[in-house]
Amino acid sequence: MTQRLATTFAILMALLAALFLLAPLLVIVATSFSPTPVFDLPSGGLSTRWYERITRLDGFWPALYLTLEVALISTAAALLLGTLAAIGIQRGKLPGADLVAALLVSPLMLPGLVIGIALLQFFRGAGLTAAHPALLLAHLIITLPFVARTMLAGLSRFDFTLIDAARCLGCNFPQAVVKVMVPALAPSFFTAGFFAFLASFDNYPISIFLTDARTKTLPIKMLQYIEEAPDPTLAALSSLILGATLLLLLLGDRLVGLNRMAGTGD
Repeated sequence: MTQRLATTFAILMALLAALFLLAPLLVIVATSFSPTPVFDLPSGGLSTRWYERITRLDGFWPALYLTLEVALISTAAALLLGTLAAIGIQRGKLPGADLVAALLVSPLMLPGLVIGIALLQFFRGAGLTAAHPALLLAHLIITLPFVARTMLAGLSRFDFTLIDAARCLGCNFPQAVVKVMVPALAPSFFTAGFFAFLASFDNYPISIFLTDARTKTLPIKMLQYIEEAPDPTLAALSSLILGATLLLLLLGDRLVGLNRMAGTGD
């Protein structure tokens, strides 16, 4: 009886904690259907006009294209470099491998504002003043830790003798990697790419230091919308981003499984 009560209490606390975390998101979604031009819960009916107004926001499409471009390129580059680094640490006899692995994830341990200011000073000292390449390099630094950490976990369970076996069966080294390693590590690739893409797409504290008047990512434009014309359009845009994230999670659940994405399953 005591164990059952303890289990029930633990489940109740978990549900309350989840509700506490999700409550702000639910409020944002509800606000996006407000019939009035203020941030208010819909009480006199529902309206979708704020969703229709999103595409007419000033500078929305350029900001969205830039954000997607930077996120996709930085994620692809991070997948390549992070996987190679993880293989070198896991497979190679690299001196100080644990230190290198810790350095790869060190950007996650620092506040974004600190990294943004440091990158701004470094790029200026190196003569890099263009916003676009600076954003790409900065977002590569943002996404690389997610890829490296995920691939290190995936490679720790991979049997490298399978590659040797494939080569004995007639495959050259690139063929063995493509036919054996890539399928085996597909869940790790998807998980790493998923979190890296979201980290880049949603980044604000680092991007704000590296953009200019003509080059602004979507999170920066969203803050600008709040300052210039605060209305439920921003709530509608936030709801669409939340919905897209949920769709990606559902896709990940179908392809990989949420337990494997969270690192709790085999």
